[in-house]
Amino acid sequence: MTKIAAIIGGGVIGGGWAARFLLNGWDVRVFDPDPDVARNIRELLDNARHALPSLSDRVMPAEGDLSFHSTIADAVKEAAYIQESVPERLDMKHATFAAIHAAAEPEAVIGSSTSGFKPSELARGAENASQIMVCHPFNPVYLLPLVEVVPGPDTNDAALKHAFTVLKAIGMKPVKIRREIEAHVADRLLEAVWREALWLIRDDVATTEEIDDIIRHGFGLRWAQMGLFETYRIAGGEAGMAPFIKQFGPALQRPWSKLTDVPELDDALIQKIADQSDAQSGMYSIRELERIRDTNLVMILRGLKAQNWGAGALLNNIDSSAKEAEGLPELSGLVRTLHRTVPLDWLDYNGHMTESRYLHAFGDATDRFMEIIGCDAAYIASGGSYFTAETHIRHLDETHAGAEIYVDTQMLKGEGKKMHLFHRMHHADGRLLATGEHFLLHVSLKTRQSCPPAPHIEAKLREIAANHAALPIPEGAGRAITKP
Repeated sequence: MTKIAAIIGGGVIGGGWAARFLLNGWDVRVFDPDPDVARNIRELLDNARHALPSLSDRVMPAEGDLSFHSTIADAVKEAAYIQESVPERLDMKHATFAAIHAAAEPEAVIGSSTSGFKPSELARGAENASQIMVCHPFNPVYLLPLVEVVPGPDTNDAALKHAFTVLKAIGMKPVKIRREIEAHVADRLLEAVWREALWLIRDDVATTEEIDDIIRHGFGLRWAQMGLFETYRIAGGEAGMAPFIKQFGPALQRPWSKLTDVPELDDALIQKIADQSDAQSGMYSIRELERIRDTNLVMILRGLKAQNWGAGALLNNIDSSAKEAEGLPELSGLVRTLHRTVPLDWLDYNGHMTESRYLHAFGDATDRFMEIIGCDAAYIASGGSYFTAETHIRHLDETHAGAEIYVDTQMLKGEGKKMHLFHRMHHADGRLLATGEHFLLHVSLKTRQSCPPAPHIEAKLREIAANHAALPIPEGAGRAITKP
């Protein structure tokens, strides 16, 4: 499969798609007649480069090539995946699909970012309706993984399978919508909350800021990690979901909300909302708000990642797949035990990587070395592991968010129950950032006492020890802090 994606329409959503593909190693071709499209997408890319790499504990692929084209035909040529993100006008979308079909590869996926149209409406009169489906993302596309995939009645299974393969490959979570419906699923749920919020503002029950506070300090936090129904399952207590519905279901008969009605969006209500919104966040530019939003999302997603829950579990699976694809590192010399970028949540008040995260990185490198010698999750579950007895870290240079770092590990001693490691952390430009020296003992997790490791681990230690015996003792090994 050629890793070429064509983005037709380079606005906020199209630009987000371009960033998602580009930072995952795809070449991206963009068509949009707007003379400012190149500037807008490059500015958006700055935010994406700042945020997206922080979600991974692996180094992301080399960035693809970005190009801008004057015709749809030039943009879609040789593309394996085509994403339409033009304005929500059906006549414009039909004209766009006609131009795409005139030049696209017959096996290419054609996804639409539409938030409202059904795929059968989009494909009406199309030359090859089997290629067309809805692939509806959420802003910012380069950070939020969800894509609503809605096949039409003529979408073929091969195209649908191809779409899922591509979307998963760029770190997204495609969810197939079981049947086509206007506005799909997510926007219908959002519309219900939005509609009620408009009434609350119109009737002076709450302001825009108060409503946002209620969401972000309350149920929004629950929704971010458990969604709607899992949240309510907990609310039902030990009895479960059925009693919860029986208890609170009758409230649905009361006129609490106005979901079947919408306030008239007259000039007065529009101005009221705009004034409240300006008072709430008008002190920030759009680019500043985007950067704040992205940083907050990264922190939330990394928190979920630490818990291996929700969208965080998806990110962990992506990292695990990347590690499996890499295989074991070369063991004849220094062992590459870590290669990643510095995430946003590793910074301190000085704006560089905080000292505890150097230990975090060296700890991850030690864990990787343990996996390499056979002390993996299965072995630990069987009752054996290594405990760190002593650590010495030298902080030699600073590094910042988004920097690519790697750790090479030398085993100074590996015999019996003892393992002595020396890590060197480098910036991608070659600068030595820090060293970490670690002495570990093999232990029984049943007795919590030191003991010899299993024979297969001893054999791997002997192999690496023989390889590393010829290496010079690293500068700084055995060093202690000098007394004043």
